[in-house]
Amino acid sequence: MRYSDFEAMVRRMAGELPPEYLDGIADITVSRHTLPHPLRGEIYTLGECIPLPAAEHDARTLQSRVVLYHGSFHALAALDDAFDWREEAWETLTHEVQHHLEWKANAPRLEALDRAAEANFARQDGEPFDPLFYLDGERLADGVYRVEGDYFLDQVVKQLPARVHFAWHGRDYAVTPPANAALPALLSIVGVEHPPPGELVLVLRRRPGWRDLFRRVQPTLAALDAVPVA
Repeated sequence: MRYSDFEAMVRRMAGELPPEYLDGIADITVSRHTLPHPLRGEIYTLGECIPLPAAEHDARTLQSRVVLYHGSFHALAALDDAFDWREEAWETLTHEVQHHLEWKANAPRLEALDRAAEANFARQDGEPFDPLFYLDGERLADGVYRVEGDYFLDQVVKQLPARVHFAWHGRDYAVTPPANAALPALLSIVGVEHPPPGELVLVLRRRPGWRDLFRRVQPTLAALDAVPVA
């Protein structure tokens, strides 16, 4: 299905929803992006409910943005001849609206997400930040977190490995950390097949201990090319 036809279909579906369900949803939009699952191949994220920053964390004023990813629908349709665009779009749309209602019921959780987003901006701008901020983000799977469009792969190690293996969207990769790196290390990964819309960051860290309460650690930041592993 073409992007324009899919977008028009989603708009019609949104008009079929009860108005009270849409209270606080600032926008329902269709993106051209393809959003691959971080671990499993041939699985894609079809939609998201994204909470919008607010001055006050009040469930009565909470707003969200619902996004359906046309690229992900297209990728799944290419894998399944019986893929039903309308049925999948309706299920995805109502699922994300339900997420919005759940956000409103648990508004304090948004404070942690906001903290993670602010720290991630500081990281990108070269400002001081808490290296473990991503743990306040959305947990997608064991060791996988998302802060807005960036994905973080969390690995706890005793010391810096000479070579690190990780999985992304059903494939195995390896990287070689810089020789002078120290823990924690936030390694921005490029070169994976089906990358996320934002950054893919591999985090290497020690298990937290009581000494961490009394010292401030400067994390290692680096960009590395991923090498596929057979």
